[in-house]
Amino acid sequence: MELIIRPKNKWWRLDWREIWLFRDLFYFLTWRDVKVKYKQTVVGAVWAIFQPFVTMIVFTIFFGKFAKMPSDGVPYPIFVYAGLVFWILFSSGLSHASNTFMENERIVTKIYFPRIILPISSIITNIVDFVIASIILVGMLIYYHYTPSLIGIFLFPVLVVMTIFSTLGIGLLFGSLNVKYRDVRFILPFFIQLLIFMTPVIYPVSIISERFRWILGLNPMAGIIDSARVSILGIGQVDWQLLGISAISMVVYCLLGYFYFRKVERYFADVI
Repeated sequence: MELIIRPKNKWWRLDWREIWLFRDLFYFLTWRDVKVKYKQTVVGAVWAIFQPFVTMIVFTIFFGKFAKMPSDGVPYPIFVYAGLVFWILFSSGLSHASNTFMENERIVTKIYFPRIILPISSIITNIVDFVIASIILVGMLIYYHYTPSLIGIFLFPVLVVMTIFSTLGIGLLFGSLNVKYRDVRFILPFFIQLLIFMTPVIYPVSIISERFRWILGLNPMAGIIDSARVSILGIGQVDWQLLGISAISMVVYCLLGYFYFRKVERYFADVI
C-alpha cells in the first residue's frame, strides 16, 4: 500500500483516515508499553493493585483515623479507594502522556506517523491497571455490603471515558509544552501532587459550600470522582450540576490541548 503525505491546508483538522491507516502502529505501541511496564518485575501486574491499595491504607490511617476526615457515613477505606482508582487512572495516564513525545524521540524524529497516537496509546495502557485495581473495589463492595445503583452501572463507563478524555486533553497540552520547555517534566509531578488535594479523593464534596462547588468543577476529575463514588457505592444522589461543570471543563481542556498540540506538532522533529 502506497501512502502519499501531503501538507494540510487546515492544520487543526484531525485526519481519522490517517490514524486508521496507522492502527497497527497504535496496537504495537500499546502492547509494547504494557509489556515494558511489567518486564522483569517479580509480581508483575500485582503492582496495579499494590499502588492504590497501599495508598488507601496510608490515607485511611492519616486522614481517616488521625485527621478524622468525614466520609458521608461510608467506611473510609472504601470511600477513598472508590476515588483512588479513577484518580490513579488520570494521574498515571497524565504522567505518561506528558512524557511520551520525549520518550519516543527516535521514532518522532525519524519517521512520519500521526503523533497523536503516542499519547493515546500511553493512556490506554493504564486502563489495564484500572481494570485490575477495580477487582479489589468489587471485593470491597462485597465486604462492606454496598451495591451500585442502577444509574451507577450505566454511569460507570461514561465516567471512565470522561477520565480518558480529561487525561488526553491535559496530557496533550503538557506533552506539547514538554517538547519545547523541558521544565515541564519537573513541574508536572508537583502539579499532580497538588491537584489531588483539589480533587475530592480524600474528602467528600459535602464539606465544600455549595456557593463554591462550581470552582471545584473547573477540575474535571472533581465531578467524575464524586459521581463515581456516589454511583458505585449506591449512596445519595449524583451532583449533576458539578458533573456538568466538570464535563464542560473536560471539553475545554480537550480542545485546548488538541489545538495547541496541532499547532506545534509540525515543529516536534526540529526541537526534540
